[in-house]
Amino acid sequence: MVEAEKVDLFRIEGVTKVYGQQFIFKNISFNIKSGEILGIVGKSGSGKTTFLNMLVGLTNPDKGKVLYRNIHLINKDDDDAYRPVVSNNKEFKEMYSFASQKPSFYPNLTAIENLRYFGSLYNIQKKSLEHNANSLLELVDLTSAKDLIAARMSGGMQRRLDVACSLIHDPTVLILDEPTSDLDLVLSNKIWDILRTINQKGTTIIIVSHNIAELEHLCNRLIILKDAKVAAIGSPAEIKSKHLVEESIYIHSKPGNYKKVMSKLGKKVLKNVVNWQINEPTLVVDATNTSDVIKELMKVLEKEKEKIIEIELRKPSLDRIFVQIEENQSKTYLKKSVTKKKKTVAKKKKKKKVAKLKSVKKKTSKKKIVKNKTIKKEDVKKKALKETVIKENEEIKEDKVDKIEKELPPKVINKEEKTTESVEAAVEQKPDIDYFLSTDINKEGDQK
Repeated sequence: MVEAEKVDLFRIEGVTKVYGQQFIFKNISFNIKSGEILGIVGKSGSGKTTFLNMLVGLTNPDKGKVLYRNIHLINKDDDDAYRPVVSNNKEFKEMYSFASQKPSFYPNLTAIENLRYFGSLYNIQKKSLEHNANSLLELVDLTSAKDLIAARMSGGMQRRLDVACSLIHDPTVLILDEPTSDLDLVLSNKIWDILRTINQKGTTIIIVSHNIAELEHLCNRLIILKDAKVAAIGSPAEIKSKHLVEESIYIHSKPGNYKKVMSKLGKKVLKNVVNWQINEPTLVVDATNTSDVIKELMKVLEKEKEKIIEIELRKPSLDRIFVQIEENQSKTYLKKSVTKKKKTVAKKKKKKKVAKLKSVKKKTSKKKIVKNKTIKKEDVKKKALKETVIKENEEIKEDKVDKIEKELPPKVINKEEKTTESVEAAVEQKPDIDYFLSTDINKEGDQK
C-alpha cells in the first residue's frame, strides 16, 4: 500500500438517501483521500452498494452532495476544483472504473478479446491498447489463458479478468463491489495481492465488502456503516483503539489447572478481567490493563507450580469490533425504545391521575354544594326554632307577670284618690316582677 496523499479526491457532504419510508443514509459526511485503499463495511442491507451507485452518479442523493476533484485542472488542490458527480458524469467517467459483483465481461469472448473491446470504448490507440492488455494479463496472471473463452474459465480467473477489464483505461479510481465473493481463501488472497500492486502505482481503490477481516490488512482506512450512519471511520488501529480496549492473553501451561489459577487472582486484578475461558490446552483471558494481569498470572502460575509452555498477547480483531459496534448500537436502540415506552406509560399514568383528581374535585365540589345547602337549611330551621323559643319565652314571661300581679295583695285605694301620682306610687310598691319571672323560669328549666 502506498502512503495516502493528504488531498481529498471525493467529498461526501451531508448525503441523505431514502427509499420508500426507510433511510438508507441519513446526513452522512466524510472524505476519500487520493491514493488510499478505502474499505466500506457493513452487514447486508446497510447501503454499501447504494453508496457506490451514488459515488459514480448512477443514483442521486435526495439531499447533500457527492463531489469529486478534477485532476486535470491546474488549481486541482483548490476548493473550486471539486465538482458534483451527477452534473459532470461524462468527465468523471474517464477518471474511474467500476467492477460490480456480477462480472461485466462478455462470456463468449476470449480474455484478450474482452480487453480489446473495453479499451476501444475509451478511444485508446491500437498500439497503446495492445500494450495495456498484455500488461494487465500479466498482472492478473492470465497470460497463459489469454485465448481462452471467458465462459470456460474458473471463478477465480473470471474475477481476475473482470479486474483487468476495469483497469484497461488506467483509471484514477478503481471501485470494486465484493471482489472476492464466492472465492476461496487462496483465490481471495491473489485478488488482494493484485490490488496492492495496482495501488502502488498510484490508483485510489475503494472496496465494498461485508468481510471486515479480509480488509483489515489491506486498507489504509475503513468505514463501517450502521443504521444509515457512519458508525466508525479511520485506520484499523484507530478503530480498534476507539471501540475496544480489552486484549486477549493466551496461556498454555502444564498440568493446566486453569480454574484454580483464576480463583487465586486478587480482586484488584480481577476487575480488569472482562472474560476468561478454557480452550484446551489453552487458557484465554480477555482483559484491560493486560500488563498488570499478566504479572499477577505469572505469580499465581509459579505458586501453583504450573510449567509455562507458551504465553501470547493478542490484539482484538476487527471482526470483534464490528460485532461490538452492531451489539452496542442495537443495545442503544433498544434502550431508547424502552425509554420511549416508559415515557409513554408515564404520560398515560399522569393523564389518568389528572383525570382522577379532576373527578374527585368535581365530586368534592358537588358534595360541598349539597353540604352547604343542607347547612343553610339547618341554619334556617335553627333560626326559626330560636325565634319560636324566644316567642314562647316571651309568652311565658307575660303569663308569669299576670299571675304575679294576681297574687299580690290588693291595696285599698279610694276612688277619689285615683290620681296619676297614686298609681305611680302603687306601681313602685310592686315586687320585682323580673326577679320572680327569672326565678320561675329557671325552676322550670331545672325540672325539665
